[in-house]
Amino acid sequence: MENFVVGIIGMGDMGKMYARQLSDAGWRVNACDREEKYLDLVDEFSSRKQVEILPNGHLVSRASDYIIYNVEAASIDKVVALYGPSTKQGAIVGGQTSCKSPEIAAFEAHLPKDVDIVSCHSLHGPNVDPKGQPLVLIKHRASQANFDRVEKVLSCLGSQHVYLSATEHDRITADTQAVTHAAFLSMGKAWHANAQFPWEIARYVGGIENVKINLTLRIYSQKWHVYAGLAILNPYAKEQIRQYSESVTDLFKLMLGGNREEFERRIKAAGAAVFDAQKSHHGILLEDEVLDRFSLGKKPDAPTPNNHLSLLAMVDCWSRMGIVPYDHMICSTPLFRLWLGVTEYLFRKPALLDDVIRIAIEDNTFRSDDLEFTFAARGWSDCVTFGDFESYRDRFESTRKFFEPRFADATKIGNEMMKTILMNTMRE
Repeated sequence: MENFVVGIIGMGDMGKMYARQLSDAGWRVNACDREEKYLDLVDEFSSRKQVEILPNGHLVSRASDYIIYNVEAASIDKVVALYGPSTKQGAIVGGQTSCKSPEIAAFEAHLPKDVDIVSCHSLHGPNVDPKGQPLVLIKHRASQANFDRVEKVLSCLGSQHVYLSATEHDRITADTQAVTHAAFLSMGKAWHANAQFPWEIARYVGGIENVKINLTLRIYSQKWHVYAGLAILNPYAKEQIRQYSESVTDLFKLMLGGNREEFERRIKAAGAAVFDAQKSHHGILLEDEVLDRFSLGKKPDAPTPNNHLSLLAMVDCWSRMGIVPYDHMICSTPLFRLWLGVTEYLFRKPALLDDVIRIAIEDNTFRSDDLEFTFAARGWSDCVTFGDFESYRDRFESTRKFFEPRFADATKIGNEMMKTILMNTMRE
């Protein structure tokens, strides 16, 4: 493989990360983005002799042995239709999109028959160290020799390889990402609707709240299309996001009606379905000391009551969908492991869970916050159900702008949180 060349079509944040990692490992890389970005990319990568920036995907496709399409899931068909016919004879092609169904369909429709298809998906963002993180490899249409070549190239990332089909990938990413993203997007939209910077409010500082705030800001600091594509184009994700909004709505109605018996029965049944089988196999992923370590604000002397509707609805959703989140730990994102960690923290501390149930029924202090959260969850679900990319983008970008001043702090703290939870889960 001495003269093996990797091509990257799409030099967004993830494409750039791949170009840097692969070239640092000694691989030659041809890369491109839209033609208007050509000169800027040439300048940005001028010091990297292993990386050649080309004007367009035709040139990348003709001169590369493994071409990775690193474009939005919503655009994959259009881009592959444009550049796929130029693919070098006998080359290997893959994609880095978060939803494999449209990606594989595009490859089958537009690539020459003599081209092998080996796709991949790094299950983390571009600012996370890929070492030890899951990397999905999909041998869709390829010889074992070509699959081995791709695996050898990507081994330089230091990631943990997970072997799936495209369908298995979409099912698992829906289970581990779709509802998680919906919860954080809804929290951010609710805080935005109330014009709240949560780190300035005692209720949202310390413990579980630190995870909610930092990860919400982390999501809104990324590109909107990453989350829109996974939610709207993945049929499994649509179903789960709808169920999450229904779980939020059902629980909120029980809270408003003061129906403690039914509320408690539903919450504890969901907790038993999701967590009981794990008690003898797993220690709690996150403890108080870990949760309190990462804060954007000053922790109050005494904890402020919180019903954690977002967490209760998450476990209710998992239960109703028959999802056991631990089944997918091998290919879970850092974000998902943190979210699972805080839900588990709540449900495996009986006294804390009982107090949360009591607060949900008896304490009306934050009903307006819960109302906005319910509106937000239903709004995101509607966008996904109708396949409305523009509404999704508008909702995302307006809230992104609201929180933008704190993105740098949240990213720094969020990276530390990611490392901590990864170390904890590796011990299990």
